[in-house]
Order: sequence, then structure tokens, then C-alpha cells
Amino acid sequence: MRNRVRKIKAFTLSEMIVVLLITTIVVGMAYSVLNLVQKQMNGIERNYEKKTDLNLLRQSLWIDFNRYDRVFYSAKSGELSFVNELGAMNYTVSGNLIIKEKDTFNINWEVQKFLFENKERSFGEIDAIYFETTKEFGSQPLFVNKTNSATTYMNQ
Repeated sequence: MRNRVRKIKAFTLSEMIVVLLITTIVVGMAYSVLNLVQKQMNGIERNYEKKTDLNLLRQSLWIDFNRYDRVFYSAKSGELSFVNELGAMNYTVSGNLIIKEKDTFNINWEVQKFLFENKERSFGEIDAIYFETTKEFGSQPLFVNKTNSATTYMNQ
């Protein structure tokens, strides 16, 4: 029997090092791209949450302005009260927080105006509110009003 030396087909050490180096670069780039995409998604999520909070507050105020006959505001106590013959609903306005029962809206406001017949008021009956968010929230306006009923004018 003869001992034959057989050559096995394989990669050389230098070829393997080149492959590992290229693989490391590709995997590193993939992780970098993944990290950038995650940061973008987190930014989009934060913006969506801010807009959602503002839209929920707008919807809640719109419903209450149209459900209740009279709306009162007191800057001293920070209370926004909605009243009709069937019941009442209260909002607490404290700086950037607006609290309605279990709901808390944390929105940064640049402008907060409480209006009655287009005149700003700090207490008493109102028929509209105008808020404007800070630049962080896109300087979005929030305007909600109601049509005054006859009882509004009779009680003044």
C-alpha cells in the first residue's frame, strides 16, 4: 500500500481572515442602520403621542362644550366647569396639565385664552377657549366654542 499525499481543497488562512473582516464590516453596518431606524421610529412615536393627546383633548372639550348649556371658568381655582340641568363636568387647568376625571392631558401651552363673546375673561361664564401649543408640539392651535343658549343671556 502506498501512502499517497492527498491535497484537501480548502481556503487558506489569509482568505478566511479577509472573509471574517468583510463579514464584520457588513454586520457592523447592519447594526448601525438598525440603530438609526429605531431612533427614527421612536421620534415618530413621540410625535404621534403628542398629536394624539392634543386630538383627544380637542375631542373631549368639543363634546363637553356641545353637551352642556353653560361653561364657567375661574382662573383663581383653575376650574373649568360645564353645567346643564342633568349634571356637571369639571376640568382642572393647572399650568400645562388639564385634568378631567381620570384623564390627564400633559400638553405644553404657549397661549391659554378663555373667551366670552370674543372677549378674554379670567372668571365667569365663557363660550370659547383658545390654546396654542409650544413649538415642541408644533405650535398647533386648539379652538373650541359653543353657541350660546337663551339662558346664557337671561342670567346675565
